[in-house]
Amino acid sequence: MTAETQLPQATGSCCSPSGSCHGDAGADASQTGGVTTVYRVTGMTCGHCEGAISQEVSAIEGVTSVQAVSATGLVTVVSATPLDDEAVRAAVDEAGYELAGRA
Repeated sequence: MTAETQLPQATGSCCSPSGSCHGDAGADASQTGGVTTVYRVTGMTCGHCEGAISQEVSAIEGVTSVQAVSATGLVTVVSATPLDDEAVRAAVDEAGYELAGRA
């Protein structure tokens, strides 16, 4: 095989092998001692919903990563310390959705 026919390995991509841009967030958090909490949110239907929730929850002090998945209704939050569920509820409400509780 010549160098012209070899495909270079992708480097620096934000996406995981599964195609998710946030798929490895939990692994990073566990290595740094973060706390991972999964919440169930109702009303998410698309990527815009995921972005709105992620933006609001990310603003909570101590949050280092948020992954919202509309297909499952789950929001995975990684934080430096355990979060107050009411703070997460308020952020989800602010985004226009309803926190159903922890998954």
